[in-house]
Amino acid sequence: MPFEKGQSGNPAGRPRGSRSRATMALQDMLQRDAESIARTAINLAKHGNIAALRICMDRLLPPRRHEPVTLDLPPLDKVADTVAATGAIVAAVAAGDLTAAEAADLAKVVDVHVQALATAAFEARLARLEPARPN
Repeated sequence: MPFEKGQSGNPAGRPRGSRSRATMALQDMLQRDAESIARTAINLAKHGNIAALRICMDRLLPPRRHEPVTLDLPPLDKVADTVAATGAIVAAVAAGDLTAAEAADLAKVVDVHVQALATAAFEARLARLEPARPN
């Protein structure tokens, strides 16, 4: 008998997010020796161990995550408004207010919104035509 989509094959099984005994034991061991391990990693980093230095730097200065972008875009009420929106994005890149990657991400957002507008317009036209069709 095949499994039903979205239904566990073993509903009484391990709860989601639970940890194995081995994982819990390792975490306990690390927690007991965390200070000693951290001191050793710092000492190794101070003495030029590149891997230890990378570990320490990753903890001190984690990789930069996406941050909110502030940019005043004109309202996008109709597809024609996208020209002004993309113009504002290009101007912000030219002024150094946005990176090229941030601009590309914003352009994708504008594109998705334009597709949503086009889909809504298509559905509205279809709804106007449907009642006019005889059954």
